[in-house]
Amino acid sequence: MNFDIAIIGGGPAGYTAAERAGANGLKAVLFEKKAIGGVCLNEGCIPTKTLLYSAKILDSIKNAPKYGISSDTPSFDLTKIMNRKDKTVKMLTSGVKMTVNSYGVTIVEKEAYIEGEKDGLIRISCDGEIYQVKYLLVCTGSDTVIPPILGLSDIKYWTSREALEIKELPESLVIIGGGVIGMEFASFFNSMGVKVSVVEMMPEILGAMDKETSAMLRSEYAKRGVTFYLNTKVVEVKPTGVVIEKGGKTSTIEAEKILLSVGRKANIANVGLDKLSVELHRNGVQVDEHLQTSHPRIYACGDITGYSLLAHTAIREAEVAINHILGIDDRMNYDCIPGVVYTNPEVAGVGKTEEELIKQGISYRVMKLPMVYSGRFVAENEHGTGICKLIQDEFGRIIGCHMLGNPASELIVIAGIAIQKGYTVEEFQKSVFPHPTVGEIYHEVLFS
Repeated sequence: MNFDIAIIGGGPAGYTAAERAGANGLKAVLFEKKAIGGVCLNEGCIPTKTLLYSAKILDSIKNAPKYGISSDTPSFDLTKIMNRKDKTVKMLTSGVKMTVNSYGVTIVEKEAYIEGEKDGLIRISCDGEIYQVKYLLVCTGSDTVIPPILGLSDIKYWTSREALEIKELPESLVIIGGGVIGMEFASFFNSMGVKVSVVEMMPEILGAMDKETSAMLRSEYAKRGVTFYLNTKVVEVKPTGVVIEKGGKTSTIEAEKILLSVGRKANIANVGLDKLSVELHRNGVQVDEHLQTSHPRIYACGDITGYSLLAHTAIREAEVAINHILGIDDRMNYDCIPGVVYTNPEVAGVGKTEEELIKQGISYRVMKLPMVYSGRFVAENEHGTGICKLIQDEFGRIIGCHMLGNPASELIVIAGIAIQKGYTVEEFQKSVFPHPTVGEIYHEVLFS
């Protein structure tokens, strides 16, 4: 039971690390107590996007007459939608497991604990066996935050996990939390005909994302019938709805179901990090730019670091950690990690926001245009709204980009590369975009 490296947690960080370790000749063992793929593949990114795509098709059929296409009254089969979601998840998780196995990685689908260190090797206990390893990568992810709201323990509420397993739709739904997850579920259930209310404590939805695009998305969904309560606190939940407080006044939002979506927290308990005195911070495990913890042979990647709780961040962190173990020069750069909200229309951002720069007292210049400056966008989005915003610093370098409009999720990486490479506006202007594409909006903005 001796290995070069053990990886605890089989989510995006864990399975990526296992693949990279195995591909580079390290004898690796991967522990996963639930299902390979972690929250992302099993109860997060993939299942939600599968449902959202069904909702997007439904929206398209409803709007077909705008494009000269006649259609009967659109309908949907929730059971088939959910079955397709399950089939997609099963196919992808099976694919990940097969890929990890192909690199010679040992997969143990049991819960593992750090037991300590002996004779220069880290000891891990799993299902009655002791595994000894030189290096350890901890990727135990995160779990839903359950706030201390009065009455919450007395009712059957949903988290994202339960919302992805529904058998029937409620007539009305209150979503507590207007962050990315909350808004994606608001999008899905609104498209399915559910009366949706979103309660958010902050002045605007989508947390730290660009406020201009966030407000535009909120306005779009308000037109579609979603009711938003901003600067509003939930003080109590009941079987029939939630009691909210705003400006010292309380009122009740009645709803058949309640979906709790106020954030996630790092899973640092019951791992055994204390056995090796690994340093923690307020939100998770403390790591450096190589994802190395205070213990020189223990690394931590993904949500457990509490820094950027995104699957693609976790994947890149895992690559950096394995490279450092292999002696390859690499380090983590968090300045160009895209964030995407898969609503319809999509919102995406990368780099600095105006709000962030103002708070830090950094000078900047904004260039922005409506998405209708792209001919392809106009052709495919009848009466569609959107915006593309680029932010440059005092030296003309691109340091931020924020977009509303489909397909922002696919386009944002272009700006991310420009930020990563330190492109100036003048350098970015020389990029040639095929015509007609929605991506041409960058070219238009750069010359605006």
